[in-house]
Amino acid sequence: MVRKADLPRKDCAACGREMVWRRKWSDDWDEVRYCSHRCRRAAKAGRAAANSSESTANW
Repeated sequence: MVRKADLPRKDCAACGREMVWRRKWSDDWDEVRYCSHRCRRAAKAGRAAANSSESTANW
């Protein structure tokens, strides 16, 4: 059995919180970027706001 301290870790792309590998993510651990649905929505909203401000800045 693997100890919890030995599991792979990565940081959330939105909030920077450290995430520990979970069996649920075993098939797509390489694609996991966010620690929660809230962070995923916040990152998506942030990108949308940045894109809209860039498009209006060029006017």
